[in-house]
Amino acid sequence: MLHSGMVLAAPQSGSGKTTITCALLAAMKNRKFAVRAFKSGPDYIDPMFHRQVIGVPSRNLDTFFSGADQIRELYGYDRESFSYSVIEGAMGLYDGLGGTQKEGSAYHLAQTLDLPVVLVLDARGMGRTMVALLAGILQYDRDHRIIGVILNRTSEGFCRTMTPVIEKELGLPVLGCFPVQKNLHLESRHLGLKMPQEMEGLRKQVNQAAEKLEETADLDRMLQLLQSWALLHAFRDGKTKLPKLQEPGKDKGVLQKKEKQQEECPVIAVAKDEAFCFYYEDNLRLLEAYGGKLVWFSPLGQEKIPEEADALLLGGGYPELCARQLSENVSMRNSIREAIENGMPSVAECGGFMYLHESMTDEEGENWPMAGVITGSCHNRGKLVRFGYVNVMEQTSHFLAGKPVRAHEFHYYDSDNNGESCVAVKPVSGTSWTCIHEDDRNWWGYPHLYYPSNPAFVEHFVQAARLYHRERNAK
Repeated sequence: MLHSGMVLAAPQSGSGKTTITCALLAAMKNRKFAVRAFKSGPDYIDPMFHRQVIGVPSRNLDTFFSGADQIRELYGYDRESFSYSVIEGAMGLYDGLGGTQKEGSAYHLAQTLDLPVVLVLDARGMGRTMVALLAGILQYDRDHRIIGVILNRTSEGFCRTMTPVIEKELGLPVLGCFPVQKNLHLESRHLGLKMPQEMEGLRKQVNQAAEKLEETADLDRMLQLLQSWALLHAFRDGKTKLPKLQEPGKDKGVLQKKEKQQEECPVIAVAKDEAFCFYYEDNLRLLEAYGGKLVWFSPLGQEKIPEEADALLLGGGYPELCARQLSENVSMRNSIREAIENGMPSVAECGGFMYLHESMTDEEGENWPMAGVITGSCHNRGKLVRFGYVNVMEQTSHFLAGKPVRAHEFHYYDSDNNGESCVAVKPVSGTSWTCIHEDDRNWWGYPHLYYPSNPAFVEHFVQAARLYHRERNAK
């Protein structure tokens, strides 16, 4: 069987892509298919749901973060271990940078990877209007990538009524429907969906959704269309199988294992619990590729950082929801502050950056002492402070070797001391601001970085950890 991939997309956010993606992944897993998942764009939470469903890490693919060659390499990583790839789109199918550009959109990703698109249309409250809406979407599909549509939030009876109309007038296969499921509700908060571990009975709900999708959608037809696409495009390229993409460790890929040259493998302690859980899978993979050994620890539940740690990575998450617990864990706060003061390299992004401040004000307005590494406090502004893609450039070169790193911001909290080591620039509007606290060993700020966009960042961080390891052992 050829490896088949697809992008599951929709006309707009809130159409039910995540619900149907999870139901589809569960259905494919129940059929004993080796399936993996990706998320188009910078979102952290949807990949957590994917992983909960299939038990395999889900990764992000983003055509703003990565150029075409790197996107293909990242997609090709370990592809031969799976039969299918399902990529959940972001926002509307054609919505890219600034809402107006192609770059960064789910459709641009499908073009880059030469994959077909299955649409999820929220058909609730619509009749023949859905034909007009689909016709407009197909007008923009100049590559003819859209191979079918699933009508979401409509009844089986009405789906049967509309199917011959859509297929006759548009020539677009209707792959069935997914009726409203009152017992399946992926709750949201201001930063997106609630995390899967917060939802009771998620696995049971998703399995029920998978069973319903099997009943109301023609998954066999969809899988046949995916295989036909893979075969057609393989033969179109003059090959009997899909082209073998770059494999890390053999070619010069961004995720390949680097030569260790007898160097130590420094231990990078990565915060991971309810407060800190936003990590791009390929960021972690790249840290390992450059020689870092990752160990996990919990600022909420443990008394101090791991003894073997040579560096700290504090990712994003929801520290504001755990402010009391973080504050009351005084031994951990002291452990982190003392380690950094004693020269341990550290990277802190968004939620991790907030944690390093002297204090944080929670959503009830109560102020809590934090790690005390950064002078100042963080508080909720009651609205989005900064949102969207940015290019981050240093004022003085330390981590980035004179090149920008691509990043994303999405936060309602702000700091009264955001730092001035770097400049962040929005790619479409050109709006810019100063940010980041940085020196040769530390990088702290709100932007969530995508490390493969500038591997020099990882190389510098791991080398700083290696130097600290040598200094500590020499004492």
